[in-house]
Amino acid sequence: MSVNINIGQGPGGQSIDFDLEELVATRLLVQGNSGSGKSHLLRRLLEECAGAVQQVIIDPEGDFVSLADHFGHVVIDGAAYSQGEIKALGLRVRQHRASVVLALDELEVEQQIRCAAMFLTALFDAPREYWFPALVVVDEAQMFAPAAAGEMADDTRRMTLSAMTNLMCRGRKRGLAGIVATQRLAKLAKNVAAEASNFLMGRTFLDIDMQRAADLLGMDRRQAEKIRDLQRGQFLGLGPAVSRRPVAVNVGSVRTGGKVSAGALMPLPDAPGEEMEALLNDGLSEALVEQIAPRPGARPRPAAELERALTAAPKSFAAPGAAKALDRSDAVEPDFCDGDGEVSGDEETSVPEPSVSPQTAATDPDAPDPSPADVEGVVRQLAREDGATFRSATSLFRDFAVLCRQKGVASAHVDLTRFRRMFAFEIAGFYRLDDTAKAVAQERSTGVDEDVLAPYLAMVVAAALGEAMPGEDQLALLYGSSSPSRVRRLLDHLERQGLIVVREEFGGERSIIVPGIAESLEANEPA
Repeated sequence: MSVNINIGQGPGGQSIDFDLEELVATRLLVQGNSGSGKSHLLRRLLEECAGAVQQVIIDPEGDFVSLADHFGHVVIDGAAYSQGEIKALGLRVRQHRASVVLALDELEVEQQIRCAAMFLTALFDAPREYWFPALVVVDEAQMFAPAAAGEMADDTRRMTLSAMTNLMCRGRKRGLAGIVATQRLAKLAKNVAAEASNFLMGRTFLDIDMQRAADLLGMDRRQAEKIRDLQRGQFLGLGPAVSRRPVAVNVGSVRTGGKVSAGALMPLPDAPGEEMEALLNDGLSEALVEQIAPRPGARPRPAAELERALTAAPKSFAAPGAAKALDRSDAVEPDFCDGDGEVSGDEETSVPEPSVSPQTAATDPDAPDPSPADVEGVVRQLAREDGATFRSATSLFRDFAVLCRQKGVASAHVDLTRFRRMFAFEIAGFYRLDDTAKAVAQERSTGVDEDVLAPYLAMVVAAALGEAMPGEDQLALLYGSSSPSRVRRLLDHLERQGLIVVREEFGGERSIIVPGIAESLEANEPA
């Protein structure tokens, strides 16, 4: 199918068209200094070919999200998804031929690069039956394919260079047509720039960039001076999809707009100096508190839009028990693993006792009466003591035996292993569950090591009750540790065992999920 799209007019008013089929086969490089009109050109190109070919836009500044309002593009907020979800979305985008905008403006620069690299790799690695033609537009490509090592981590740079090189060098056979836009050719990796056969060169002033642009356009040094004289929205084009000889292009108008530009001059406020000073200092302390406060959750995930556009949206993590629990910067590890990865036994941990008892049993007004009339009552009494979780199991078991003798409670049938499990059930709030949920929790606890049972049960209880997952501090206190790294290792261990799922978003949020709780509750629900 031959499709010509108009991108603007030549100096004589003639129409300048792109052969879309040729463009898909030969790729495009756009270069121009900031303010030369690159984003305007890309928007014109995308608008004119919308509906004729699938479009995938990597948008680091959120400038192209307005395409969704006019052309039905699906906006994927990179900050709202985990790494696994980004990869799954990349596959589904190819499978369902959905036109999407990957908005990265809520992420830090290195996270933008990693998110885009994973998404592009997923597009590239899609099975052969999904190799449909698609334009893949990467704005500010010098970020994702830098010519020189910058301040980003080495593994990030290798990842993004591999993704961009695959897109431009090997993407054609997979139907992926790379369109990259950059402010400076000198900042863009040569392997990425060299694979484009079509060029649109906008205004640039540095001699090295002018000379490289002139070389790509087949112009001599004297003619290269024309590049400096180009106006905003004017480009010199060359390539099999546009023209066999360099041609000047005045980019046409667009129907959608990007973010509001701050380029236009506006009158300054006429407030007196005293009033302006008062405005600057008003509520300054509250603003400081807001800056220190944890980052709020990312923008609402467009799950409904993705469901409609991609036909099969990624699995929802909003099941009972899925809740934001830990911030990425506060991620955590357990005592059961030492530096060599060996499982360690019960160790006496010297940690200051908390000012407030960490156990749910000690703080919940609905907790059962701690009267030690039986074995459970004695365990409950021990669980209510401040700092109980910081003591070793052997020390607690000795106190348990002494209390049982003092109260005349028969405890010969309770050994150390059973005591540890009873203690874990007590501090995790097991008594808050109804009979059906208790049966599910007991089933889930089978085979779980005693030293990690309490925090795991606390998560099971929260999932069964549909409550927010325990926070980092609560998990640490239940585990008997004040080390964030130990809690991190605890979560990693439980995830490797398949007991929980820890979902990390590129935006820095972390969710904990106990899979299968809802299904287990339904299966155990009496008729």
